Amino acid sequence: MGKVNGKIRVLETIRQGKIGGGESHVLDLVATLDRDLFEPVVLSFTEGPMITALKQMNVPAYVIGSEKAFDIGVWRRVKSFIQQQEIDVVHVHGTRANSNVLWAARSLGLPVVYTIHGWSFHEGLHPLTKRLRIAAEKFITRKTQVNICVSESNRQTGIKAFKRFAGVVIRNGVSLRKFNPEGSYPDLRAEYGIPADKLLICFIARMTYQKDPVTMIKGFAGALQQVPQLQLLMIGDGELMPAAVSAAREAGVEQQVIFAGYRQDIPAVLYAADIYCLPSLWEGFPIGVLEAMAMGKAVIASDVDGTKEAVKDGENGLLIPAENVSALAAAIVKVATDEHLRHRLQQNAKIEIATHFNVAGMTEKIAAVYQQLCK
Repeated sequence: MGKVNGKIRVLETIRQGKIGGGESHVLDLVATLDRDLFEPVVLSFTEGPMITALKQMNVPAYVIGSEKAFDIGVWRRVKSFIQQQEIDVVHVHGTRANSNVLWAARSLGLPVVYTIHGWSFHEGLHPLTKRLRIAAEKFITRKTQVNICVSESNRQTGIKAFKRFAGVVIRNGVSLRKFNPEGSYPDLRAEYGIPADKLLICFIARMTYQKDPVTMIKGFAGALQQVPQLQLLMIGDGELMPAAVSAAREAGVEQQVIFAGYRQDIPAVLYAADIYCLPSLWEGFPIGVLEAMAMGKAVIASDVDGTKEAVKDGENGLLIPAENVSALAAAIVKVATDEHLRHRLQQNAKIEIATHFNVAGMTEKIAAVYQQLCK
């Protein structure tokens, strides 16, 4: 390996520059990698706030424009980019990034690490689409040197789908410096005119089928009938935004729901909140849940996949069945009306993250993978 100045040059690639779970993971990873040993370079396939954030961190970040998977049109550009950057190891995050980088990395004889932030073959797909995606994932996971699963449930799904699947589990971690409940943050309640006596529930996710924002609205509306001092703050945009807005109107709760659109200052949003809800239909291992727990919030989330590996029902959060409006409403009422329970969930959530999901531990394990491959 032609290491530049003795350091391992790692290419981190991800499909988009907008900040979601996978992008947060990349930002935290490059921020905590030991710069005496590694030189990270980031490649995204779309522009966005992540690129700006990386540049502020003095991490070289580049964009090769592409909106689709297996985009043969960009493969040669990716190959010459990797050569110019004198990369030693390639780390791809998510299917689309993998499908657009794999050929280039393999043709240059470079080791490839693939982090699966939740599989691309998920519920709600047309059966043919699902079969095609399983075939694609089976193909790319066999061409990479190391497959990292962000949860044990992620790994089991791979084993079940492909029969033969080798993956190591390295769970996501949170930057406790960034998500610090003792930190000082801008007053979001003042910005949105939310009175101090309101109990604020936060939903922070792209409004997609997976995250089920309409169930969030309906569950909130149900809880509001019993606990009138509730307020809901919806952070994020996406194709289901209009459906969520009209669900709020139909339920007659539009006065109690704030649609704030996309925001980057998630620590400040969480600081303002009392309760965090994520009623998703499936999850690889939800970074949003970990961030909320790190900020000491009472978490209510769907009893799915990787979520169950962080949230212990009744101990550090509440788990509910997915797509169940009445269960979500009941959980919100329970946390809102039982102050003792709310406080206990909040304290235990902070302890859980500090003990098991600190980003430093995650980065250490990933760094060990890089070093092993570059021997």
